[in-house]
Amino acid sequence: MIDINKLAEKIKNKVALTKIEIYEAVENYTKNRISDEQFLPFIKAIYEYDISDKELYYLTMAMLDSGEKLDLTNLKSVVDKHSTGGVSDTTTIIIVPICASLNTKMLKLSGRGLGFTGGTCDKLESFKGYKTDIDIQKAIQLVQQNGGCMLTTSKELAPADKKIYALRNKTGLVDNINLIASSIMSKKLACGANIIVLDVKYGNGAFMPDKKSAKILGKKMQKIGKYANKKVKIVLGKMNQPLGFNVGPKLETMEAINILKGKEKSNLYYDSIKLASICVSLDKHIPYFVAKHKVKKVIKNQTALNKLKTMVSCQDGSLDLFNQEYKTPTLVIKSNKNGKVVFFNTKEIGNIVAQMGTVKLEENDTINYDNGIRTFHKIGNKVKTNEPIFYIYASSKSMAKEVGNKLKKCIEIK
Repeated sequence: MIDINKLAEKIKNKVALTKIEIYEAVENYTKNRISDEQFLPFIKAIYEYDISDKELYYLTMAMLDSGEKLDLTNLKSVVDKHSTGGVSDTTTIIIVPICASLNTKMLKLSGRGLGFTGGTCDKLESFKGYKTDIDIQKAIQLVQQNGGCMLTTSKELAPADKKIYALRNKTGLVDNINLIASSIMSKKLACGANIIVLDVKYGNGAFMPDKKSAKILGKKMQKIGKYANKKVKIVLGKMNQPLGFNVGPKLETMEAINILKGKEKSNLYYDSIKLASICVSLDKHIPYFVAKHKVKKVIKNQTALNKLKTMVSCQDGSLDLFNQEYKTPTLVIKSNKNGKVVFFNTKEIGNIVAQMGTVKLEENDTINYDNGIRTFHKIGNKVKTNEPIFYIYASSKSMAKEVGNKLKKCIEIK
C-alpha cells in the first residue's frame, strides 16, 4: 500500500511525484482502500504547496481514468463548452441550439446547482417532463439527429473527482487553482469532445475573485488539454453582477427562450453570442467574425429557437414554457433615490435565491422551480426614485418580504 504521508512530504519538499505514485494514491482512495483521513494529507499538500504542470496532468488523468470515458469518434468533431459558474449564467441553453443549428455538434453534460450558482440541469427541468438523465447512447443518437443534446453528468465519469471534491468541500479545501483545474478537466476530458471552450468567470459572483487568478486557472487547464492532445480555448468573463436579468431556474430558462426569440438583450445575450461564435469558429475553421454573423442569423430567423424546441421535445419536455410570459411578481422592490447603480453583491444574490428553494442544499431537498428574482438594471444604469429594481417571485408573501429586505443590501445606488 502506498504511503500517503510520504507523498505529502515529497510535495512539501518540491520532490516530483511519479505518474505511478499519483495513480496509486487516487485509485486506492476511489476504491475505498484508504479512508478520508488517510487520503487528506495528499490533498492538503497540493492545496498548500504548488505542484508541476506534469504532476497536475497526472492527477487529472488519474481521476479521468477512474471511470468511463465517452467515445464520440463516430460524431467526428464535437465541441464542449464549460463555465466555471456564476449567477444567472444560462449560456448553455442558448449556445447549444445555436451551435446545433450551424452543424457544430455539442453533447453537453451539465451539473446541478451548487451553493450560490444555479445548475443547468435544474433549469432544463423547468421544461416539465424534460429528462436530463438519459442513456449516453441515446444522447449520441440525439446529437447525430439534432446536432446537440443536453443532459446530466454521468456518475460513471471521473468518479474519483466526485469523491475528492466531497472531501475538499468537507475540509475547506475547495478554493485552490490546481485542484479546481484538475477537477474541471478530468470531467471535460472524460466527455470525449475534441474541442473544449472554457468560460472562466471572475468577480464577486464567481469562484475566481479576480482576472489574474482566472487567467492562471485558464492557463493551467489549457496546459492539461495540450498534454491530452485537445484543442482548448480559454475565455475570461466578468461576473461582478448577475449575467442575465433573472435568477432562478424557470425565470432563467424563460430569459434564454426570450434571447433566442430576439426579445431580450443583457450581458447574458452578448456572452452567449461570443461563446457560440468561438465554438463555431474553432469547429468550422472559419474567422470569428464570419461565425458571429452566422450565429446572429440563426437567432434572427428563429432557427435556433426552433432547434431548442426540437431538443426539448426529444427529451420529453413540455413546450408550454415557450408561450409563457412573466407572471405578476409577489413583491416589487423600488429604488428609494435617484442615482446610478455602482455595485451588486452578486454572490449574496445567488445565495439568497438558493435559499428560496431553487437549489438542492441537501440531498433530499426538492427544487422550487418558480421561485426567484428579476433585476432591471446593470452597473452604470441610471435609476429614478420609485423605479423597480427587483421583482421577487416567491411561494409566500412572508418569504418575498424576507428576500426583499436582504436584496436591498445587495445593490448600491449613488
